[in-house]
Amino acid sequence: MAAHCTLCLCVTKPMAWHKVAYRKSNTEMGIIMIDKVYNVIKDSIDSGSTAGANLLVLKDGKEVVYCDYGFRDLENHIAISRDTIFRLYSQTKPITAAATVLLASEGKIDLSADIAEYLPEFQNQFVNVNGRRVPATRHITGKDLLNMTSGLAYPDEMTVGGRKSANIFWQVGNRLYTDKPVTTEEFSKMMAGIDLCFEPGERFMYGISADILGALVERVSGVSFGEFLNKRFFEPLEMQDTDFYVPKEKAGRLAKVYDGFGAELHELKTDHLGLRYMRDVPPAFESGGAGLCSTLDDYSHFGCMLLHMGEYKGRKIMPAQAVRFMTRGGLCAAQKPWLKMGWDWLGGYTYGSLMRICDNEAETTVFSSEGEYGWDGWLGTFFSNEPKHGITMLMGVQQAGMGRTATLARMLKNVVMAELAD
Repeated sequence: MAAHCTLCLCVTKPMAWHKVAYRKSNTEMGIIMIDKVYNVIKDSIDSGSTAGANLLVLKDGKEVVYCDYGFRDLENHIAISRDTIFRLYSQTKPITAAATVLLASEGKIDLSADIAEYLPEFQNQFVNVNGRRVPATRHITGKDLLNMTSGLAYPDEMTVGGRKSANIFWQVGNRLYTDKPVTTEEFSKMMAGIDLCFEPGERFMYGISADILGALVERVSGVSFGEFLNKRFFEPLEMQDTDFYVPKEKAGRLAKVYDGFGAELHELKTDHLGLRYMRDVPPAFESGGAGLCSTLDDYSHFGCMLLHMGEYKGRKIMPAQAVRFMTRGGLCAAQKPWLKMGWDWLGGYTYGSLMRICDNEAETTVFSSEGEYGWDGWLGTFFSNEPKHGITMLMGVQQAGMGRTATLARMLKNVVMAELAD
């Protein structure tokens, strides 16, 4: 069975274990590449990597390709669609960085200063060295938080700081459905007491830095982190489906999270990192590292604003110099090798303002040009801007742990660059 509409081809095709729906939008520039994009997505999903995915590509701010395949709700056979809302998890981080840098551009945050000047709870920091807790000899700065060189860990079992971080996230989760949930401010105060894994600035380590920046933005601006983002970014950028929660009237558009592979795919109702699975109420903890939900179209407005040096539809959202600062990278030579230890495919990249930034094309394993930047999320969402070529690419997926969907994102990026890079 097939149905046709003005710019879309819609087909439903039966499979052994579920039905799959896909749509392809045809633009003059995208006709050549649409079949390549579609086949990559179809092959990945048909193999059982996840239940569904969609892709949006723009060049110089104009849409080139939109494609989707699969389901946002496998059990009820609800197809993934353009208005599907995704939990961004770590793809929240570039927006948090933009908020921080915007305040710095207004003289409200000194990125070189001790963050204790704004968040007094960080006045006394300790580093755990071979099991010994000793006072830190250097303070954490805003730049350390933007570069993930603060020493503040995500939950792990390998470090004292990681174990203490895990305990705090457990407390956040334990209070999530009570009448006294942990707030953004309280989270910062709780995390200020964990041991640092190293002296601030010593090396790169992916951790809770972005969540602390959310608290920093809240403290400096005098309004909640969510209010600040709505006023300075989401409203002027027309990001109507982006927030820390999904209201009741939009709940049916929120994709389910899946885990497993092939016929074993199953919904995973997880409150990962202290965030409600259903996102059905405004949270007390507005996580700067993981909390936002959004659509591909909404996030493309943010991406295109950065690509156009802070402007969106003739409105200045950020100063051009603030965007330059955000997208130039921030790790020194001693810090940079630690980035690749976490992600093998990030050879040729540095890190700064909570994003990867390509600084050596010769070392990359994906088709990237110098200056490419973006980030992804724990559930497989992916964002990339290519300033040299005017390309913005976004992929939406809700598969636990990324895994095979990270491969899908890289394969799609190669197709997009092969077809559209000048």
